[in-house]
Amino acid sequence: MIRHTVVFSLKHAAGSEAEAAFLRDALVLERIPGVQKFERLKQVSPKADFAYGFSMEFADQAAYDGYNVHPDHVAFVEGRWVPEVAKFQEIDYVAL
Repeated sequence: MIRHTVVFSLKHAAGSEAEAAFLRDALVLERIPGVQKFERLKQVSPKADFAYGFSMEFADQAAYDGYNVHPDHVAFVEGRWVPEVAKFQEIDYVAL
């Protein structure tokens, strides 16, 4: 199992319709084959410098690889992520 996580902040103002639209439109990612346990998360710790997170799981590397090249993922990254995300950190985990 691979747990794919990304924390990020948007270029949009907090509470704006643009911010809400980005988070709503990100739901396209959970419909991609192989994606399990997709979550959109709001970061609440004063220790972290990001506003949101996405977390999802994949059964194996093949499922994760399929997600990365899926047209819906590529379109979201190119059309929404790149122009709207101010900063991010991506981390992928496997259990020990």
